[in-house]
Amino acid sequence: MKKLYFIILTFFLCYTTIGQTTQNAWIRINQVGYLPQSQKVGVWVSKSEEKVTSFSLVDVLTKKVVFHSSQIQQFGKYASFQSAARLNFSKFTQQGTYYLQVGQTKSPIFRINADVYEGSADFVLKYMRQQRSGYNPFLKDSCHKADGFIVYHPDKQKDSTHLDVSGGWHDASDYLQYVTTSANAIFQMMFAYQENPEVYTDKHDAWGNLGKNGIPDILDEAKWGLDWLVKMNPAKHEFYNQLADDRDHRGLRLPNKDLTKYATNQGLARPVYFITGKPQGFKYKNRTTGVSSTVGKFASAFALGHHLFQSYYPAFAKQLKEKAIDAYQFGKEFPGVSQTAPGGAPYFYEEDNWVDDMELAATQLSNVLTERKIVDEAATFGRQEPTTPWMGADTARHYQWYPFVNLGHYFLAKNTTQKTYSKEFKQYLESGIEKVFQRGKNNPFLNGVPFVWCSNNYVSGLITQLVLYRKLTNSTKYIAMEAAMRDWLLGCNPWGTSMICGYPNAGISPQDPHSAFTHLYNYKIDGGLVDGPVYGSIWNKLIGITLYQPDEYAQFQSDLVVYHDDYGDYSTDEPTMDGTASLSFLLSHYEKEGLGQTNSKIEKESGGIIRMNPNEKKIYLAFTGHEFNDGGETITKVLDKQHIKANFFFTGDFYRNPAFKTTIEKLIAQKNYVGCHSDKHLLYAPWTNRDSLLINKEQFTTDLQQNYDALAKFGVQAKQAQYFMPPYEWYNQTIVDWTKQAGLTLVNYTGGTSSNADYTTPDMPNYKSSEQIFQRIFEYEASEAKGLNGFILLTHIGVSPERKDKFYDRLDELIQVLKAKGYSFAKFE
Repeated sequence: MKKLYFIILTFFLCYTTIGQTTQNAWIRINQVGYLPQSQKVGVWVSKSEEKVTSFSLVDVLTKKVVFHSSQIQQFGKYASFQSAARLNFSKFTQQGTYYLQVGQTKSPIFRINADVYEGSADFVLKYMRQQRSGYNPFLKDSCHKADGFIVYHPDKQKDSTHLDVSGGWHDASDYLQYVTTSANAIFQMMFAYQENPEVYTDKHDAWGNLGKNGIPDILDEAKWGLDWLVKMNPAKHEFYNQLADDRDHRGLRLPNKDLTKYATNQGLARPVYFITGKPQGFKYKNRTTGVSSTVGKFASAFALGHHLFQSYYPAFAKQLKEKAIDAYQFGKEFPGVSQTAPGGAPYFYEEDNWVDDMELAATQLSNVLTERKIVDEAATFGRQEPTTPWMGADTARHYQWYPFVNLGHYFLAKNTTQKTYSKEFKQYLESGIEKVFQRGKNNPFLNGVPFVWCSNNYVSGLITQLVLYRKLTNSTKYIAMEAAMRDWLLGCNPWGTSMICGYPNAGISPQDPHSAFTHLYNYKIDGGLVDGPVYGSIWNKLIGITLYQPDEYAQFQSDLVVYHDDYGDYSTDEPTMDGTASLSFLLSHYEKEGLGQTNSKIEKESGGIIRMNPNEKKIYLAFTGHEFNDGGETITKVLDKQHIKANFFFTGDFYRNPAFKTTIEKLIAQKNYVGCHSDKHLLYAPWTNRDSLLINKEQFTTDLQQNYDALAKFGVQAKQAQYFMPPYEWYNQTIVDWTKQAGLTLVNYTGGTSSNADYTTPDMPNYKSSEQIFQRIFEYEASEAKGLNGFILLTHIGVSPERKDKFYDRLDELIQVLKAKGYSFAKFE
């Protein structure tokens, strides 16, 4: 028999060597995968002038072509490539694991499944928590507790005095903090929750430490930012714009080891800049003209915070309402932009627009004040900037038009009480999209975003606008562009890398970002969105750029656009806090779309299925086996007698044991589910540190392949046994991801009944007798609202001779009682 289709090892390696059989052409894909009912496109690129005539979609497990097409959109030269093509397989909707193939060129493997975005919305919060100032839950330590001392205050008696502004988030891999980006990040996260609350979970407390507190984690994170904003607005018409300045850039260190001194008499306190409405800075100065751009952001964050936190923190919510009204009024009194203050370097946030901030603030206050005129004011502001100026532009100064998406337009467009505004602002949203579409329609990635500093943030803003426009109008006019921009961030770009650190876990993503966490200590910074590619002309002129490692993407760089995964390139590989926050809505939206594309209500833990549909009165009896099979004969007889099917997960050693052959053949003949449990029953992760690993990817793949080879000798192919139960029932997200890449689904038992304790012996402290297990199963069944619905009830096909009290001897009785209670029994299909 052929070596199991599991020569997937080759395809596993596609994630580290893109294009196994050629150095001349590559196929870029969304490494996270594709929802079944979504646009699905890969991009083929080549260093030669050639054309693609057809492509195939190949099932990883069977190696069979499941979709073939000659409908290809051809493109000529782009970036470092001489030719390119878009490979559209949107019509194919069957869930599974696949790769695209053009000639001998194969893409990395990817999944089509309704769960591909599962957990993604919460994933980016990892980086937000890591960016926390004051108390940092990642480091389990405090930092910047002395902040800060006031500068630029018009009252000279207050200048240089202390103001408690400790908290918030560090802006990027430096430790500066800006209201401009922080307030936008707060609003983006709250907006994401407001639009898609069902995808967010509660696994952390308000401090960011593990432990539920009854509040979704994304609101905990937004509250952390709001608390800091309140400190930056200590009194009526008293607002501060930023904390620290570029004197921060004096060396690499973790935030809790930051000893930078800004003044000889202020200790470790950092300057907090009062908003004056006038230019600020020392060696270099900004071009501030007023206050509206910043206080408008204060107002919108405070107003939405008031709405979302009333049930959790009513007194705090009331305070936010008062502050929102004051901030909005102050912005109307002193219109203009309030840019961040530069110091010894010419880099600062050069925000030139402010009406969008006031428009958004007015839309949020319309939910607080109920005055008709506030909506009219929002529309007046919005009409002054129908489209965000970067849209359609070739270039922009750093954060010149910010935020990168105008959510005020969305709120006016969805306003059903004023039909005129709704139609008008939908047109504004479409007009901006169309400008970017026209700029990008002639390149294979459909990317019309200018490759300026933080281009990924522009992409994120554009996707947000595309999604919202689609929601508002039900139009599919720009659906290909939306998918292309989404996929750009997730690997379908010239470099074939995701732009989000650590996501997807088993794919290619930034490994050497511009961060002290990774560079000095090799700490992972999961969830961080890096700045992204810049024009070659920009990169060549930047100050202080030094690549520390050979450029693994050298063959993909061009005069047009450059991206490096290298600590030394702060222009393309530095994660940003606000960019990461802007992913909240996008990922929560796609995660929610995935929920809508499946009827399954399965429950998961660390990515593995631990319970099937709890709304169905079905139980999935599961048995594992490695070295013992003393219960095999009893179990097969009981299943035969009761006319039910069960699920068996055996190791390769079990399948190879000649003494167990009769049992295995009998189980297969009965049409039970028979699958794999690893070849050598390896322990994948330490018992005391589940998030780490005791094996590497190659060891996992080899062991799994050998397990399936052993199963194949009984005539069961991998395609027939796609559910895999890990050895010791112990795994983590990485193991789940590796399993998915193999085209398999990881399942584990449902906890609570102690059924899996049937292996214990009397000398063990966790010993459970068969009677105790039997009673515990029914105690649990009676105590839970949904009983054992969807339960994966695990026991063992054999146990140590040291255990004389065999639970499988009570299997017949167990099944009879469960049947009497109305349960049926199912196997994995």
